[in-house]
Amino acid sequence: MVQHPEVLWAQRSSATDEAKNVLYVTVNLPEIQTSSLAYELTSTKISFKAKAGDESKGIHEKEYGFDLELFDEVVPEKSTQKLTTRSLNLVIYKKEKKSEFWPRLTKEKVKNAFLKTDFGKWVDEDEQDDVVEDAPEEDPMGGMGGMGGMGGMGAGRYGL
Repeated sequence: MVQHPEVLWAQRSSATDEAKNVLYVTVNLPEIQTSSLAYELTSTKISFKAKAGDESKGIHEKEYGFDLELFDEVVPEKSTQKLTTRSLNLVIYKKEKKSEFWPRLTKEKVKNAFLKTDFGKWVDEDEQDDVVEDAPEEDPMGGMGGMGGMGGMGAGRYGL
């Protein structure tokens, strides 16, 4: 049986700047098997199907998939995708330049349990012009290497 992966989304909107008129969609699914990945983006729909898992790492292999009718049209040719060991990250460009946010990702006003707001990328509509966009990182913990413990707490300080 095909299961739904967790899908996170956020957006930016701009009536003037095409680069700021985007959707950020993340399919959270560790160990996606590249050979089974079937992803298609049309101007009105996202389709995803893949097997994920790695028995050698103790992650049972399962089939995942979803089809989403988008709230409005997008430009598939400009959109990008990046597959990591943890997720499929999509940057999808909206077709129509508007300063207003889409009220939801999907055309239908139905609650999808697997579709959630990505609060890590979300910005309020009235604050989006103040946000500096970071390039997405492969590993979100990548910049935290060698944290080195708490300074000034060494054993030498206490005569040990």
